[in-house]
Amino acid sequence: MTRKTRIRAALVTATALVSVATVTAGISAATPEKAAKPSKKEVAALFEGWNAALQTGDPEKVADKYAKDAVLLPTVSNKVRTDRAGIVDYFEHFLQNKPVGTKVQTIVKVLDGNSAIDTGVYEFALTDHETGEKKVVEARYTYEYEKQGGEWKIVNHHSSAMPEG
Repeated sequence: MTRKTRIRAALVTATALVSVATVTAGISAATPEKAAKPSKKEVAALFEGWNAALQTGDPEKVADKYAKDAVLLPTVSNKVRTDRAGIVDYFEHFLQNKPVGTKVQTIVKVLDGNSAIDTGVYEFALTDHETGEKKVVEARYTYEYEKQGGEWKIVNHHSSAMPEG
């Protein structure tokens, strides 16, 4: 093999290696990495952020916990809420009772790094805004969460008063 042939072979090999490396880098950059799964404890704690938003008394802050296209099947309303305006409207009324939520039982299913379900039983201490009378309402709940833009959002929330309570 002459010197000229060895140089040509080396250039062809180098060009092939650079091409393979470029294609491989392009594929890995285009493939999103799988998000690390959150722990069940992390998902259960998302309720605390939602409950803290309730404590502000600001329906807009509560609505910020929900995805744009979230569905809310609320405890004390017959209306299904499917947009931000409907969710804000519900919380404008619900927050008048100064609700404080406490989980009684929680079951978390982590589906993947970007979605999880928290379901169980919670109770709300409520103060009637007209009479000042206090009461506790126990309800079943389901929160379905999705990570959107790096932030956990509620995409479905169902809450219903216990039928035998």
